[in-house]
Amino acid sequence: MSQEPSPQQIAEKKIYRQMGLIPDEYNRIVELLGRQPNYTETGIFAVMWSEHCSYKNSKPLLKLFPTEGPQVLQGPGEGAGIVDIGDGWAVVFKVESHNHPTAVEPYQGAATGVGGILRDIFSMGARPIALMNSLRFGKLDKAHNRYLLSHAVSGIAAYGNCIGVPTVGGEVFIEACYDENPLVNVFCLGIVKHDQIQHGKASGLGNPLLYLGNATGRDGIHGATFASEELSEGSVSKRPAVQVGDPFAGKRLLEACLEIYHTGAVVSVQDMGAAGLTCSSIEMGFKGQTGIDLDLDKVPKRAEAMTAYEIMLSESQERMLFVIEKGRESEVQKICEKWEVPNAIIGEVTNNQHLSLFQDGQLVADLPLDACCGLTPVYQREARPPEKEMLPKNLSLEKEPENYLSVLKELLVHPNISDKSWVYQQYDSMVGTRTAQGPGGDAAVIILEECQKALAISMDGNSRYVFLDPYLGGLITVAEAARNVVCAGGRPLALTDGMNYGSPEKPEIFWQIKESVRGMAVACEFLSLPVTGGNVSLYNESGGEAIYPTPIIGMVGLIENLHHVTPSNFQSLGDQIWLLGETFAELEGSCYQEIRASRIFGNAPKLELDREKRLQEAVLLAIKSGLVSSAHDISLGGLAVALVKASTESFTASISFESALRTDEFLFSESQSRILLSIPSQSSASLQSIMADQRISAMMIGEVVSNQFSISFKDESLIEDQIQSLKACWRNGLRDYFTKT
Repeated sequence: MSQEPSPQQIAEKKIYRQMGLIPDEYNRIVELLGRQPNYTETGIFAVMWSEHCSYKNSKPLLKLFPTEGPQVLQGPGEGAGIVDIGDGWAVVFKVESHNHPTAVEPYQGAATGVGGILRDIFSMGARPIALMNSLRFGKLDKAHNRYLLSHAVSGIAAYGNCIGVPTVGGEVFIEACYDENPLVNVFCLGIVKHDQIQHGKASGLGNPLLYLGNATGRDGIHGATFASEELSEGSVSKRPAVQVGDPFAGKRLLEACLEIYHTGAVVSVQDMGAAGLTCSSIEMGFKGQTGIDLDLDKVPKRAEAMTAYEIMLSESQERMLFVIEKGRESEVQKICEKWEVPNAIIGEVTNNQHLSLFQDGQLVADLPLDACCGLTPVYQREARPPEKEMLPKNLSLEKEPENYLSVLKELLVHPNISDKSWVYQQYDSMVGTRTAQGPGGDAAVIILEECQKALAISMDGNSRYVFLDPYLGGLITVAEAARNVVCAGGRPLALTDGMNYGSPEKPEIFWQIKESVRGMAVACEFLSLPVTGGNVSLYNESGGEAIYPTPIIGMVGLIENLHHVTPSNFQSLGDQIWLLGETFAELEGSCYQEIRASRIFGNAPKLELDREKRLQEAVLLAIKSGLVSSAHDISLGGLAVALVKASTESFTASISFESALRTDEFLFSESQSRILLSIPSQSSASLQSIMADQRISAMMIGEVVSNQFSISFKDESLIEDQIQSLKACWRNGLRDYFTKT
């Protein structure tokens, strides 16, 4: 075993920089301690002061989000947010990212992202019942990007399928900016009774700390700091910073924890996620204003001669830390034995507000908890908008296309529009028997048999719009996620966010963060949607180039009556098809612009929050009134694509319209606040009345037919084809990248 550097050597040789600390931060640590930290202490500060754990660059901006509401039982600050759904039940949910680990080891990086978010949920006392994910990868004509995506999907499937929690939806986006720096954001939702909610706040002098789960190894050391730095050519050497998952151990741990909660012996519980034993112990002690003593000799280990530094910074998976009522240890340990979960008493709660580590009978680290957790640096970065790129007028958009069917087919095979079943068919979306609507629609629907209600959940984000206009893109991100939930029949309750950006130290990037957060916050306030927590992932760059600013929303909505669950596909021949909302000449930033001009530029589509709110309220009222057969949000590719996606092999659309807009603008604009409805003909008058009351534009544009998809303008046929042909085109757009030899 190599000798660790002394405190003097750490200072003189600036070894702290290798751990992710800058000189000013190190000097502040020395000031707070009144001495130079040793190697273990320096490592602890490095992870606790990393962006991943402390939010030192984003904390001032995150304060803009509304976090309270009558439905909020737990906002930011715990493992996950909690929202009341009535009848003594609550839902627990959160988004986490595992971006950098996936970039260097896609299978385990994505798999452990799933494992981590599951533990966040059951650490709050809830049983996880649904998973979703947002995946963003580089262009698929590159073999390496196909490798990253295929192995990440395999990792997600392997963990979720084995642990028995259904993956019910999500999104996949392909953009060149994610080359070498993919994004994997994972959402999990659980259900819990109010009296079983758990918290991570240590208390009770002398109460024992119980370690549950797998033994501690050397995997994942400094994973938190790795997540807080830019990717480079040398990042592959950091594979040891990527954790290794064990879903079968995770399942045993989950069931053991849920049973332990029912004993009433649990004082506090925390997942050993980012920064492992360090973060879990420090945060529990800090929130409880207690102290924590740990005997590292008692920590279960799977490697010989592990140092205090390695033990504390390991991010080995499937581990939890409990504070148990003194005297009830054996009661809890019996449950662990039943589920074959390794466990050990490794310390106790003190009252000195310090983290004290002992090894071989010696005090090897002693740190004030507030220095580690409460006094982390907070940076006010410079924000500066980038210079506007001067582009010549693109001639290809000055005239309409000659062949609309050809354009529609080109859009349908676009990887961001095409069918994602190649991805989600690898996931088990039905395990647990709660899934009423799984992947492929606007939102997933989960049945809550406990209270005869349902949840509509969506995961959304359009990084192109945020790139073109961060403020508008932020508004759209929130509004679209809520709109998707409404289309499934749900009343939006609250959201969690995953904030993915480049380096905040670059003024142009920080401006993107600042403006998009501002837009999201304004939308949340207007739509009365509290943010209950989330995740920030910065330094998503490779080769000095940043990703598009990519905020992701996990939205949760409540369906109080199971009869209000609404599918996104046409249901009956002869139903009328209605276009709700106004269409504008907004082709900039659209998929149509990309295929015609070979790039995106210009402005994001505008969004008026008042109109958006009225639209959502009107559609919910129409659904609750029993008027609606199906509802589908109009987003990427515009109306024409939405009509194909809403079609099935049996039911499709025959459309005829008139418009003052150019035909390509009417069909392919990505104007916001629009929904496609199908309704029985007898519902027409009632629907028009509701829309008129809410001042929402409503146009009957066609009817549901069988077999032949058609769109006409003033009785002139523009597009006509067998729906089976169009659906085949749509199904193969993404799949072909992975199935062609």
